[in-house]
Amino acid sequence: MPLYEHVMIARQDLSNTQAESLVEHFGAVLSDNGGKLVDSEYWGLKTMAYKINKNRKGHYAFMRSDAPSDAVQEMERLMRLHDDVMRVLTVKVDEHAEGPSVQMQKRDDRPERRR
Repeated sequence: MPLYEHVMIARQDLSNTQAESLVEHFGAVLSDNGGKLVDSEYWGLKTMAYKINKNRKGHYAFMRSDAPSDAVQEMERLMRLHDDVMRVLTVKVDEHAEGPSVQMQKRDDRPERRR
């Protein structure tokens, strides 16, 4: 099955547990349609570069999935209809990276970048 990575931004007035329960809910949607949620990370409440729906901040969540395209399309459709979800980005990848995402790594653990 194809591998996907998803980033979701939820409204700022949700609590942390409500934002994390959204990830579990959409993971269940994937599993109901024949896919599986490989990994998920809650990145926290972050300030956005510009306002979305009059919100300056948002709860960011990252998910890695192994699912058929029909399951991903259904999950994205339900995300776009959900009132608490402001934005969704899905990217098809060749393989999932091992360990935590770059966003969750400590600054010291990241590889150095030339300027």
